[in-house]
Amino acid sequence: MLRMTTAVLAICTVMVPAAAQDTAKAVKITDSIYMAEMASNVYLVMTPDGNVVIDTAPERDAQKAKDLLTAVSNAPVKYILLTHGHADHIGGIGLWKQPGTQIIAQRNYVELVNYVARLDGFFAPRNAVAFNRPVQQAGAWAGNYGATIDPTILFDEKYEFTLGGVKFELFSTPGETPDHLTVWLPESRIAFIGDNYAGAGMPEPMSFPNIYAIRGTKPRPALDWIKSIDTVLALKPEIVLNGHGDPIIGQEEITRRLTRYRDAIQYVHDETVKGMNEGKDVYTLMQEIKLPARYNLSEIFGKVSWSVRGIYDGYAGWYDGNPTSMYEVPPSAVYPDLVKLAGGPDRVAQLALEKLEAGKPVEALHLTDVALAADAKNEAALNARIKALQNLRERCENVVEDGWLQYGIRKAKEKLPAQ
Repeated sequence: MLRMTTAVLAICTVMVPAAAQDTAKAVKITDSIYMAEMASNVYLVMTPDGNVVIDTAPERDAQKAKDLLTAVSNAPVKYILLTHGHADHIGGIGLWKQPGTQIIAQRNYVELVNYVARLDGFFAPRNAVAFNRPVQQAGAWAGNYGATIDPTILFDEKYEFTLGGVKFELFSTPGETPDHLTVWLPESRIAFIGDNYAGAGMPEPMSFPNIYAIRGTKPRPALDWIKSIDTVLALKPEIVLNGHGDPIIGQEEITRRLTRYRDAIQYVHDETVKGMNEGKDVYTLMQEIKLPARYNLSEIFGKVSWSVRGIYDGYAGWYDGNPTSMYEVPPSAVYPDLVKLAGGPDRVAQLALEKLEAGKPVEALHLTDVALAADAKNEAALNARIKALQNLRERCENVVEDGWLQYGIRKAKEKLPAQ
């Protein structure tokens, strides 16, 4: 089962309800910058002419974050800066917005929030499974362009403004999302980099990023993410402030951490592309590509194998070169025929258990897929499936993978007759 180390708990804050976040506090970064330390951080930058808020927390935490930061300063909010359009960063916009407040985002924000709204009914249950939360019922379809667009200023590559003598520079730095931006304060040498680095505040080894998030997402181009990290490194910041977790302090430590992160992404990308050019299929590459020990990264949140497939499919799309795949009839259409040839679902379920005993739980799952296609309530196949899923949970170290394994166990148990 997932080992709840400190590192896992740090990442798992995204799954903890607001009532459990009793330790939330306002953290002083400098005399003029404070952080509301929530599941998703909110930053307040104070100037003589008013305040700037950077990100606004998920809706459930937004009021708490505002209470913490307005206790530090209740001056007018002149700007809200959004590092990206994920829900855990934009949930409190309405609480902070005042008459005359300008809201700034990178131009791709519009498509990102429309994309999320467009597929809300698809994403809602998957997000709930991935983060082990109750499923919230999606409302009526919003249409293709039904999202609320809060920003009043949108920019392409760079935007600058000065408030109260403090200069703010905003750079387009796609990575976690295509609309991702970095906020740079040149005088104080502080960079706010949102979710383009997932490891602040975590003990070593920190986690490899989600180049592909299996809850469902468009591909996150690895080369864009690499270039964005290079953009931050070129600034030579003394403090890096993240969307989640603690600040990174000191240019040497910032360079060490971000360089390692960037190089790990580069390695996985390049090995995937090399394998594609050598004619290797995606499953072969998912099995072959492993991070060298020199990167010292865990896979608590992002997984290398998922990223390999995300990169592969991002470049090549869904077609795998097998003529069978061109047609709308799925492989599962012939599973009942295979079960019949094998002598029935119980025989296939027994083979699944033999695979499990041989240390091959994923092969066991495949066999239960076959058996259950012939008889969706076959007890032997369901029990074999539960055992395979539980076996995978025992060795699991990834919080998202664990959520999906728990989901699979629940769904299989629901089909068993009541005891």
